[in-house]
Amino acid sequence: MPIAFTRAVSPRIAECQLTHLDRVAIDAAKAAEQHTAYEQALRNAGLELARLPDLPEDPDAVFVEDTAILLGQHAIITRPGAPTRIGEIESTAAGLAGRFELHRIENGHLDGGDVLRIGKRLYVGLSSRTDREGADALAALARLIGFEVIAANVGACLHLKTGATFAGADASGTPVLLYDRDCLDASQFADVEPLAVAEAAAANCVRAGERLILPAGNPRTADMLRKRGFDVCEVDVSELQKAEAGVTCMSLIGD
Repeated sequence: MPIAFTRAVSPRIAECQLTHLDRVAIDAAKAAEQHTAYEQALRNAGLELARLPDLPEDPDAVFVEDTAILLGQHAIITRPGAPTRIGEIESTAAGLAGRFELHRIENGHLDGGDVLRIGKRLYVGLSSRTDREGADALAALARLIGFEVIAANVGACLHLKTGATFAGADASGTPVLLYDRDCLDASQFADVEPLAVAEAAAANCVRAGERLILPAGNPRTADMLRKRGFDVCEVDVSELQKAEAGVTCMSLIGD
């Protein structure tokens, strides 16, 4: 059974790192309720859920995607680009140890949100959180376990996966890339059909088993996907989006 690793919302989430959004009040209790519903959506999609250790003093700790990359039996522990998040990686490593062979990014900076996997290719967005040295460090590790790393150009968005995610195959078997045309050029991704989203937030989706988890409030994109044969589940993450979150941010999904 596929497994999804998550972590509880910190009561200090309102102090989260922000790059592109203005800071507004975040209701930590409401964010936690939405996170619980998100975890249930993962379970409903057939995934086993495992909680990583709580980090109540780390405002961004719920966004576990940035701290590791899961590739089969391997887990690559990252080096997040925000200095306040470096302390999260040991907790993630501890939660993954025993289930995966662990590897570590030792140089540069790399956020997992900047790594988009399509088959055996890992596209790495060079962003304010991920630098060339971090991408090169990932390439050296990934090569050893059979993956190719390709640098991707990212526009005005926090992470690569803010602007593009892999939806998987539609009903006809065509692999589909969801993307926001205002964030990036989809032509840099091979062997997929680019599908421009109707609402910017919909470019970030989670492929969970045979289901797509999409943030609520994106009806035109949800309708496009359903017409392509995707099983779409919409989840309200509006409070978490105030922290620049997308639905991929809050889980690490293993094969």
